[in-house]
Amino acid sequence: MVEVRLNVNGAATAVEVEPRVSLLDALRERLELTGTKKGCDQGACGACTVLVDGRRIVSCLALAVQCDGREVTTIEGVEHPLQRAFVRHDGLQCGYCTPGQICSAIGMLAEHKEGTASAVTEHVDESPELTEAEIRERMSGNLCRCGAYNGIVSAIESAIESAIEGVTHDAQHETEPAR
Repeated sequence: MVEVRLNVNGAATAVEVEPRVSLLDALRERLELTGTKKGCDQGACGACTVLVDGRRIVSCLALAVQCDGREVTTIEGVEHPLQRAFVRHDGLQCGYCTPGQICSAIGMLAEHKEGTASAVTEHVDESPELTEAEIRERMSGNLCRCGAYNGIVSAIESAIESAIEGVTHDAQHETEPAR
């Protein structure tokens, strides 16, 4: 057993794990943060996506010991306009992949802001607009068995528009009566 010190969702914590324990299993089984989902457990579905030092990773492929001393953000620590946008734009159905989708989208937006290229981007030094094709490419590591991809893309586009306008659509819709 080895002690791993993590800053999880803003709180310093230490957990005793065997060196072979994945970050996903440490979060779910030792820290009881079950918002991060175990899908394929092989890095193919993205359901376990979390942010480590602000970068998105699939936590099933990272060992907890690799994250010693690092900042880990799970869905439980996220407060972002994307969450309401996912609901508003039907970016979820069963909800199983949603925590990973949201963490991935937050990481993707940060990558884009930094100028990280994707397969859709022609030139690294260009900061392309996040078109539908660009969003789909950048989110392609996250699968949704229910097929809510159109809603997911719409939610991300909505969050981008809100940030550009400087006004969140959430604040506008909170005063609307329930339907």
